Amino acid sequence: MNEGHICQCLSRISSLRRDAPVTISGNQRKTGGQLVDGVLRLARGLSELGVRRGDVVAIAALNSDSYLEWLLAIAYVGGISAPLNYRWSFEEATSALESVRPVMLVVDESCHLWSLQLQKSENKKLLCLRSHVFLGDPPSSLSNTENVLSTNAIKKPLEGAPAPDYLWASEGIALICFTSGTTGRPKGVAISHTALIVQSLAKIAIVGYRENDVYLHTAPLCHIGGISSCMALLMVGGCHVFIPRFEAKSAVQAIEQHHVTTLITVPAMMADLVSYHSCYVLLTFEALIREKKTWMGGEMVKKILNGGGGLSVELIKGATRIFPNAKILSAYGMTETCSSLTFMTLHDPTLQNSGKFIPKNFEGSKDSILHSSGIYVGKPAPHVELCISSGGSLDYGPASGRILTRGAHVMDGYWDGFAAVVPESSKHGWFDTGDIGWIDDQGDLWLMGRMKDRIKSGGENVYPQEVEAVLSQHPGVSAVVVFGVPDARLTEMVAACVQLKESWQWIGHYSNVPRKGEQILSVRTLQDYCKMRNLTGFKIPKNFICWKKPFPVTSTGKLRRDEVKREALSHFQFITSNL
Repeated sequence: MNEGHICQCLSRISSLRRDAPVTISGNQRKTGGQLVDGVLRLARGLSELGVRRGDVVAIAALNSDSYLEWLLAIAYVGGISAPLNYRWSFEEATSALESVRPVMLVVDESCHLWSLQLQKSENKKLLCLRSHVFLGDPPSSLSNTENVLSTNAIKKPLEGAPAPDYLWASEGIALICFTSGTTGRPKGVAISHTALIVQSLAKIAIVGYRENDVYLHTAPLCHIGGISSCMALLMVGGCHVFIPRFEAKSAVQAIEQHHVTTLITVPAMMADLVSYHSCYVLLTFEALIREKKTWMGGEMVKKILNGGGGLSVELIKGATRIFPNAKILSAYGMTETCSSLTFMTLHDPTLQNSGKFIPKNFEGSKDSILHSSGIYVGKPAPHVELCISSGGSLDYGPASGRILTRGAHVMDGYWDGFAAVVPESSKHGWFDTGDIGWIDDQGDLWLMGRMKDRIKSGGENVYPQEVEAVLSQHPGVSAVVVFGVPDARLTEMVAACVQLKESWQWIGHYSNVPRKGEQILSVRTLQDYCKMRNLTGFKIPKNFICWKKPFPVTSTGKLRRDEVKREALSHFQFITSNL
């Protein structure tokens, strides 16, 4: 077998960090030797339980060192891991299990209730499920159940037996990772060992992960961003710090306690970190002054990778305040491409004038990455090939169209219960990302939006992300979501929901001149702002709603645009019915 295997990292870990901590989870620390020993013992136990090459093992749990052991042990015996989102309902979890048909389900306390419910059900589609396993000691509700095992009970000693060797699953698949599911049912994406390895090597090269890094697991291990960064740190032999789930307080405490040097975020996480840090400093300021100290935790962080959407200028500034020595990068990608396709540097403290990442054809203020025809998302990783499909032909120039990619990073296909099925659009070697964009003469990718989000207004195409990028630059706008609403004349009319920053007031359709010291926003002022920023007339929203609660997002921070649109449409219908 010429392809790579993710468990090849174990030899490096056992030699490089045999007696040094490689995982920290709560009060438990494991050396490299202990981690490798745990993986091998668990792998032997899985083999004895009958887990064979190509078998799927589903995991639904919070982040922990035990979760990492399971991912590696399953791969070691040639199995395929299928991480499930611990936030899913019983119905969502059941749907995912039916699609992957696992032989084993592994859960922790966060999911054991629907696991118990699943055992009592008579679902004929899950007759394949032979064993239920608890990551720790099963709670009392499960302890008397005959087919519930614990991780420790499965592990077998290695003494007196030949050392096991790792196996490859059918087609070299290591993982079935579910898409975030911003619309519709999440799909199981089959990811190969090779895809995970080339993605890890790209992150090592571009982000700069090293063996002396201490990596905080802020992203869940059920998502490709969390898994791919975890694999990169395994390959270099770094130290892993686990918190069960992301909370700003526990993240800040972990950063300070364990001298964390690197982490990944999505915009919502970064916003929480910036907000919490402001409160943290305020509450502890007097105590720190008394002890003649300052909060040093953030100064240890040297690199941050952001995904799941771009960081606003305000968040970048906030991040540089609390992580002054960190190089901050942003990545664009998706589950089907094993995480990141392109990377860009948002801030580099080693450069005298950080911000030179902005291409020369950029338009706008120096704090922005907005162009009149899209949002800059960086250059492709070394292993990634990109092109634009425009009118049925492939284009490497400035013409806009569907963004296509090919290479070892692309998924093997969507899992249909027994094998990976390649989408029709990918059968000629190129995977259609479903995004619209263009590539400039420097090889930089500009993102215009999702094809499925496209608004057809008066025969013209409008991509919400482009309009959002303009409106988000207004000093009174905190966040914005743009979408299309049905219109008899135009087919669809562009509309927007905006969140206002503190001290700004919404006055609807009025365009009153504000009194001194008063900051107001209206439909007219936002439309005028779009014109001032040279947004084409048919792209300017005709209607606005002042949105007074957080926008709904997935567990990876992706916007649930359809939910916003549904609620906004009911608002517009209410207004129409009362005219």
